[in-house]
Amino acid sequence: MLMVNNKILLVEDNDDDIELVQLALNTGYVNSQLDVVKDGEEALEYLFCKKRYKDKNCDELPALILLDLNLPKLNGFEVLKEIRANEKTSFLPVTIFTSSSQEKDIVDSYKLRANSYIQKPVDFESFRETIQNLGLYWLILNKKPIDN
Repeated sequence: MLMVNNKILLVEDNDDDIELVQLALNTGYVNSQLDVVKDGEEALEYLFCKKRYKDKNCDELPALILLDLNLPKLNGFEVLKEIRANEKTSFLPVTIFTSSSQEKDIVDSYKLRANSYIQKPVDFESFRETIQNLGLYWLILNKKPIDN
């Protein structure tokens, strides 16, 4: 039996966007588990099993990280920098999922090795389709190294 890691880590502080992602995933074709953290500091604690996540199994990494840029405590750029600096998480797929359309944010995200950059759609139908397509691509279609 083929085991597919279907866990998505959503790093998002906006409750409305969290709910929209949950709704979009629940109405999609890809069965996935959504874990949510609400700031950059918590994202790193989750990924590296620190503080409130010290009892979490650190071998269970998400298959995809949806990372907002505008976060409390540590912003998305700081989180991405830490993800890429750690050998264990350096190859994790990270999609920047943000409201920003600033060219500088796009360029800086790719400089820090984001896998993709998506501006959050405004209307629900586009938002739903975007999330479903992300799940389909990253969780089903994308091929990645076995150890990462």
